[in-house]
Amino acid sequence: MEEEKTWALVSELGGEFGYLEELSDILKQHFHLVSHAELLRNPALHGPKIQVLFIWKYVPAAEPSLLRLLPALKVVASGGVGVDHLDVPFINSLGVKVANTPGVVSNASADLAMALLLASARKLLQGHQIAVDPKTTNLPQSLMGVEVTGSTLGIVGMGEIGYKMAQRSKGFEMNILYHNRTRRCEADERAVGATYCRSLDDLLRRSDFVAIAVKLTSATTGLIGHAELSLMKPTATLVNISRGQVVDQDALVEALRSGGIRAAALDVTHPEPLPRDHALLGLTNVLITPHIGINTHATARGIVQRMVANAVAAVAGRPLPDEVKLQ
Repeated sequence: MEEEKTWALVSELGGEFGYLEELSDILKQHFHLVSHAELLRNPALHGPKIQVLFIWKYVPAAEPSLLRLLPALKVVASGGVGVDHLDVPFINSLGVKVANTPGVVSNASADLAMALLLASARKLLQGHQIAVDPKTTNLPQSLMGVEVTGSTLGIVGMGEIGYKMAQRSKGFEMNILYHNRTRRCEADERAVGATYCRSLDDLLRRSDFVAIAVKLTSATTGLIGHAELSLMKPTATLVNISRGQVVDQDALVEALRSGGIRAAALDVTHPEPLPRDHALLGLTNVLITPHIGINTHATARGIVQRMVANAVAAVAGRPLPDEVKLQ
């Protein structure tokens, strides 16, 4: 019965920015769903009944003003790996657990990283624009890209997503370098032919493509700035699938304009979306996608199913499969 289901708060159901029907159906199997707008219209009625907060694409934001409306809340279940949008210690101080969905997003994110790399290297967007332009009568021979096969890929952040990028790049016969807080075991390195760079500077100097796949922390905020970009080859491409704040965007604009690097391919920026007059949007050597690393039907379903598993466990008083516990 619907009345017997645990109440859960979601951002929005349907519409351009809400949960797709196939995803909301998964949630509805286990929970009575209340949208953020419904809660705000009658917080006294809905707030005390809600035990689960589902966060999808960062919304609804788990801000103190919202959490104060949810006295029975037991868990914040967030879709995706990153938790930089959550104040985990504060949420925990309220007696509320936090969960994410590691592993589920890795394949789709690595696929997109390679798609960005290839599209930028071979100028696919420019080629498409020429091919569909009604004014095109001849095909230009000047649309030249750079070779991917045999080039050097430097992966910054060799977690699960970074490692899956290495697996994919091996198929392109790329030379793989990586920089990580902790070195991978020899078996992992050997399996993908990866070479560990103790120094980030060394990786930047040697790579034709630099792919950023780190988590956003205080240590990685601004990790790639003027100094780091100046070390990269003028023929190099920066690929970022982590978080926009990891790269100093002003420094990136300067490097792209001056020819300090060849190009950038970004699935993340800060903010998202960028202001419509932002300098990055006017550069022809930049490819930007709207943070779609996890946007496949299979991955989205997997994320929501994992969110549900964590929420069901929290409500039942069982250990959460993916509880976030900050060190």
